[in-house]
This record gives sequence, C-alpha cells and structure tokens, in this order.
Amino acid sequence: MTPGHPVHQQLPDDGDPLSRVPLGEQVRGLLLDGLMSGRWQPGDRIVERRLAAELNVSQAPVREALRALQALGLLDSEPNRGVRVREISPAELREVYEVRAVLERLAAELAVERLGGDTAALERHAELMERAASAGDPLGQARHGVAFHREIVAAAGNEVLLRTWEGLGVEVWTVLSLHRVRPELHENAADHRPLIEAFRRQDREVGRLLAEHVLEYAGAL
Repeated sequence: MTPGHPVHQQLPDDGDPLSRVPLGEQVRGLLLDGLMSGRWQPGDRIVERRLAAELNVSQAPVREALRALQALGLLDSEPNRGVRVREISPAELREVYEVRAVLERLAAELAVERLGGDTAALERHAELMERAASAGDPLGQARHGVAFHREIVAAAGNEVLLRTWEGLGVEVWTVLSLHRVRPELHENAADHRPLIEAFRRQDREVGRLLAEHVLEYAGAL
C-alpha cells in the first residue's frame, strides 16, 4: 500500500458477530477486498506498521494476513524492501484454473447424487449473478459465481476437498483473471445454466461438464 492509498474499510466493532473472527482473518479479508477492487495495484508496497495503525490493531494479525497472501502467491516479500503486490502472469492464472478444474470435477461427481436433483441453491447463486450482470457489477458477479462453485464443492461432503479448493483462493484469482479475459457479463452468467440443468437431471457427465466449464476460462487466458 502506498502512502496515498489509505484503508477506508473498518474492522467490525466488538458487538458485531464478525468481531469473533480472528483478527488475522479479518485483515486478510480486507486485503483481499483491496486487491480485488484495484485499491492496490501490482508493484504497490503494503507497509505492515502503517496498515496496523490505520486498522487500529497490533502488527501481529497484519503480519499473519500478509504471510497468508504471500502463500497464495499474491504478494512478494523482499529483504529491506518490504511487501509488494505481485504482477500475476497469464500462465500462473491458467495453472490455478487447471488445478481447480480437477478438484471441481471430483466435487461434481460426488455432489450429484447427494443433491438428488435439488438445484435450488445453485439457482439462487445464478440469479444473483444475473442481477449483478444487469447492474454492470463485475466484482459482484465474480463473487456470486465463486459462491455457485463453492456450493457444488461443499455439496460433495468431503472436507479435505473443500479445504483444498478454498486454499486456492478461488475468489481473488477469479477477479484477477477478469482483468485479463473480461467476458461479457450476461454471457458469463448464462454459462452456468447448463450446469444447473445437468445437476437437475443427475447427469453422470456433470463432472466433465464442470471441468470443461472451468477450463474454458483457462483457455481464454
């Protein structure tokens, strides 16, 4: 974060249920929001001490959050130079999508029987994507799209699979890829409808269909 980029978001008050979330996770969430909204650009420096002061927290949770984002490959730390936002290459984005496709194929294959043709939750996420598209809100659409996919992974009923998928940082990578692909918002929302139909009819090929859907974005990169 450069001196001219103050943090405008606030951490929750003690009375807010979110205040029970560990501080490191709260700071990580604020940093991710800043990266996705474009508040911090590649090359921008994020100063641990300054960020802690602006959020009125100690440096420990800020340090924890910065390390978590470094582990995701979103930040670089250099001796005597601090932490900076990394420039993400198309090749790195493709690799994330390739791994994600494998995980989501397995998730769909496990989830299709457990859902038993009930696609109400997927429908809700698709509707929210379409509303975001109509409002011209690409960030909102990306978030609802990720929620759609998470619903499938969670429905698989495999905690290891869910943790591995979440460990990819799917939401932030999705938003970063939008800056390179920039598909039409309505087209992106409509792409999810065939998946809903496949789950509704309990199609045995739904895993393959979902993997191909994810890999289309990798190909576009």
